[in-house]
Amino acid sequence: MPGCGGNKQPTDDIIIVDITKTPSSKKELILQEFMDVEYIPLETNDEFVNQGFVQAVGKEVILVTNYRNDGDIFVYDRTGKAIRKINRKGQGGEEYISCRGVTLDEENNEMFINDHFAKKIKVYDLEGHFKRSIKQKEDGDTQFYWEIFNYDKENLICYDECNEEIPFLLVSKQDGSITKEIKTPFKEKKIFLQILRSEKGTKAAGPGNYSRITPFNGNWILLEPSSDTIYTLMPDYSLRPFIARTPPVHTMYPEVFLILKLVSNRYYFMESIKNVYDFSKEEGFPKTYFVYDTQEKDFFRYIIYNGDYSYKKEIYLVALTPINQKGESWSSINAFDLRKDYKKGKLKGKLKEIAATLEEDSNPVIMLVKHKK
Repeated sequence: MPGCGGNKQPTDDIIIVDITKTPSSKKELILQEFMDVEYIPLETNDEFVNQGFVQAVGKEVILVTNYRNDGDIFVYDRTGKAIRKINRKGQGGEEYISCRGVTLDEENNEMFINDHFAKKIKVYDLEGHFKRSIKQKEDGDTQFYWEIFNYDKENLICYDECNEEIPFLLVSKQDGSITKEIKTPFKEKKIFLQILRSEKGTKAAGPGNYSRITPFNGNWILLEPSSDTIYTLMPDYSLRPFIARTPPVHTMYPEVFLILKLVSNRYYFMESIKNVYDFSKEEGFPKTYFVYDTQEKDFFRYIIYNGDYSYKKEIYLVALTPINQKGESWSSINAFDLRKDYKKGKLKGKLKEIAATLEEDSNPVIMLVKHKK
């Protein structure tokens, strides 16, 4: 199975990953040893019952939706106290048909709804009042922006999966116009997807969620799977190579893609994923997980545990998603599971204190993972 190991760094600035090799050594890591972890219990009441799908975490507010596309947006304060529920789903001009994601602009008191069915971005204030509608980039291949982050006061940074040449864009918050095209070089566009066409119709399968845009240390890490290099977008819009892969992706069939999962000041967690899928068995996209240790300057297989449990509670990085410009990531913990571990005396510290206040049917507890100060 493709992996990584035995790699060398030609300079201190760029890491070379040979995805045909697999590390021989394995590290057992405690998350709290290299990241700060905060827990936020989401208040539960008659109006605030949700699945805890976090869309944004700002200085003052947290925005949460359900996984089902019901249009509900729950606004919490930073401690998890319920403030208001907003739902503007509908067919009208000031409503959204769908909600792929919500991007928070706390400075301007606005949120941007990625209405991917309508190929528009609907803008509301944090009380739910409609402000404007922004068209997404229009060309023959564009479906919608897969990812949208708050870039600066005037712009969003977006990823356009189907763009054959320039997938990363800075987009005006006012009218959706493109203010900057960011070209990450690649030889040939590769869509990370498998499609089965038959008389019964068309089926598609993908490798699961992974981030193309990752904020880190005040800059932005840009991952285009078709490119042999993962770049850091600098404040002057220049691209600095961060991680390079070998062999080149366009020379492999089936392709093996390199994915970045979590970046800390010491560790860079990655995956190599083979672009194959068996529709008859409904399985595929085999993965190899590995980490680069910037102190030891070497690659390892790994397992990560949550140090707030008294037993070896494994953390799967697939559950951690970048959530804001600070580079924080989030996951959720089911209240029922927390109560079960609490009753068995398996929790420690702040997590134990929070679990003591929960009911089994409470809203999930948000785990916010941050870079150590």
